[in-house]
Parts: sequence; structure tokens; C-alpha cells
Amino acid sequence: MGNARRVIAILGAGGTLGTALSRTLAAEPDTDLVLSDLSQDALAQAEAALAGAAGAVATVQADVSDFAAVEHVVERTVDRFGRLDVLISNAGVLSPNGRIHNLGTQEWERAFRINVLGPVHGIRAAVPVMRAQRSGSIILTASVAGLTAWSHSSPYCVTKAGVIELAKVAAVEYARDNIRVNCVCPGTFLSAMHADLPAAAIDAVAAKHPLGLGSADDLVGAYSYLASDASRWTTGSAIVVDGGYAAP
Repeated sequence: MGNARRVIAILGAGGTLGTALSRTLAAEPDTDLVLSDLSQDALAQAEAALAGAAGAVATVQADVSDFAAVEHVVERTVDRFGRLDVLISNAGVLSPNGRIHNLGTQEWERAFRINVLGPVHGIRAAVPVMRAQRSGSIILTASVAGLTAWSHSSPYCVTKAGVIELAKVAAVEYARDNIRVNCVCPGTFLSAMHADLPAAAIDAVAAKHPLGLGSADDLVGAYSYLASDASRWTTGSAIVVDGGYAAP
């Protein structure tokens, strides 16, 4: 990326996937990280887990549904490190189970506010910095749910489909600025969200993935690729890492 050190900001850094991403990217050479999350406790845990990292690690609490808060993350990143090479928009929210006629406007608005406007805010905040640099990679976390239909999960499926399309449109809009925009579409991986599910439910979900259920560590390679110069000719793509869920 034409710079001695690489600076990566991660929105939604405190969850299971965010923690795995932070750990993997912090271990890569010449990389400084800015971690952001809604939860201060999750941020503190993520930072503590990186205590031995070779690069610098900073944290900024932020609600991705608030553009000013996301813009503040980018401003803090540039103030501290002088640039922003990679922005990973990883914050997301599941929706209550229910068929479309049983879900209220509030559930839909919450899903859009976090799952769609969150990455929109990330792009809006990062692009001015990356355009000035004439370089950058933006990585959005979508879902295989944006490519397939999950019954009783319409807000999640629709918003994640929106993230995939957002990555494509942004990729086309900013290609001439040498900014790449891609998304990763994970299948189901075990996280804190599954802690209360009975074993039978976990088994049923696993059965839909030909390779079985994955873990957050199975996903990080796609992000590592998109954050690196190895993906310099990759933009507008939706990289599916789903244990084969979408294949049948």
C-alpha cells in the first residue's frame, strides 16, 4: 500500500468474529489497529487479548448507527496513525424470529439502522481519507443469508443482501480513486449468540453446512486477503465462506 506500516480500523471489533479478526491482523507484519465497538467491556477484552501484539492498538467506543460516531473513529485513527489503509465494517445485529407479517416496523428499522446504515457510515467516513491517499480497502461483513432465503429471518436476509449490493456500488463508484470495496459472506459459525440454543438446534444448523459448522477462525483468511495487496485486483466481490451452505 505504499506505506511502511498498515493501519486497519475495525468496527464491531468486540464480538466473536471481531476478536478473531483483531487477533489475526495484529499478528501480521507492520500493522497497527484501531478497534471500535458499541460495548466498552468487549473493547477492553479485545484490547487485553492483544497485549503482546507487535503493532500499536487503540480503541474507540462507537455506535455504528450514528454517523458522527463512526466519523470520530476515522478521525481518531488518522490523528493517531496519520492514515487509514483498511476499514472493516463488522458490526451487525440479528432480528427476532418471525414471519414477515409478525415483525413490526421497529424490528425492520433496527436491522437497517445497524446492518445497512452502519456500513454506509463506514464508507462515508473512510472515503475522504482514502481518496486523499489514493488508496484503501473497505471490507464489509455481509452473510450467506444475503444470498439465500432464511425463513423467519427476513430483516436479516434483506439487510445483508443490501450490504452485498452496497459493496458492489461502492466498488464501482470509488475504483478510480484506487479504493477497493468488497464483502465477506459468512455461513453460520459458533458464537456467543448460540450459547442458549439446545444441542438439537445446533445440530440442525450444522446439517445444512456440508463441511459442518465453522468457527470465527475459519473466516479470517478472507478478510486477511482483502486487507492485503494480494487482493489489489479484487473489488465489488462477495467472498462466500460458508462451509458449502449455499452450494446445494
